[in-house]
Amino acid sequence: MSGPADFDVVGLGNALVDVLAHADDAFLAAHDRVKGSMTLIDAEQAERLYGAMGPGIEVSGGSTANSLVGLASLGGRAAFVGRVAADQLGAVFAHDIRAAGVHFAAPPADGGPPTGRCLILVTPDAERTLNTFLGAAAEFGPEDVDVDLVRAAQVTYLEGYLWDQPRAKEAFRHAARVAHDAGRRVALTLSDSFCVERHRADFLALVEHDVDILFANEAEICALYEVTDFDDALQRVDRHCEIAALTRSAKGSLVISGSEVHLVDAVPVPGGVVDTTGAGDLYAAGFLYGLTHGYDLGTSGRLGALAAAEVVSHLGARPETSLAVLAADLLA
Repeated sequence: MSGPADFDVVGLGNALVDVLAHADDAFLAAHDRVKGSMTLIDAEQAERLYGAMGPGIEVSGGSTANSLVGLASLGGRAAFVGRVAADQLGAVFAHDIRAAGVHFAAPPADGGPPTGRCLILVTPDAERTLNTFLGAAAEFGPEDVDVDLVRAAQVTYLEGYLWDQPRAKEAFRHAARVAHDAGRRVALTLSDSFCVERHRADFLALVEHDVDILFANEAEICALYEVTDFDDALQRVDRHCEIAALTRSAKGSLVISGSEVHLVDAVPVPGGVVDTTGAGDLYAAGFLYGLTHGYDLGTSGRLGALAAAEVVSHLGARPETSLAVLAADLLA
């Protein structure tokens, strides 16, 4: 690691405003939605689906942004790099992420598509189905990467969803090079098993050569290695990156680094799971906080589990309770 860092984590991702509403399986079928997936939609599809959705809530979101808000809630130093438009939703996104304690200095883009939004359908089983209109985020490119921020952070955190846009791929690779040249670590979340299916070859190359810390759930890691058995995927990922943090819903998570293996129990959710949106994002937040503050891998995993449990206890992908307060005993 080269020199002291101004930030614990800088994240690059899609800057989106989430619109969350409850829906049943019949609604998903009527609108040809695949439960649990993330589907990219255009402006016309977004308007049509938004018009059909029931009452909901609107809150700033985006996978990486959610993780950084969680990190800030634990007391970490977080910075976000993303692209919004000079419109009402862009102003809402910027206000919300800054109010949550995350550094966000990117100026809004004049002209071009509007700020992106994600229409999230939450079914009674608490599963979330994402329908994303990227808008301004679709134009995110290498010129949007703040290289000084990347050099100033212990970890540069990247979301797999960026791989759906060619110029975002370039930004992704550029940021990883800058981070490694500065002696910093690079973390990647695979984001979604359908995203993995679309970009498997590229993700395999990234995990083997460019990524130090990998986050994935069971479906994503099995999709990456085209296996049906989690243990088979485990054996392969261990050869490819320094640290892998793999979540398994109610089964908890597993953190592996060489010969070091930690089995982490899921944290019980009083009242039951309400909405799984953001569970992986907040697990990454807790884990990265632990890692960048000198905690061991097992404790980092437990911080991730605690943060994930908080966010699935309510609608929406950002914590409603101070994670620093919830984690006080663990951090002591």
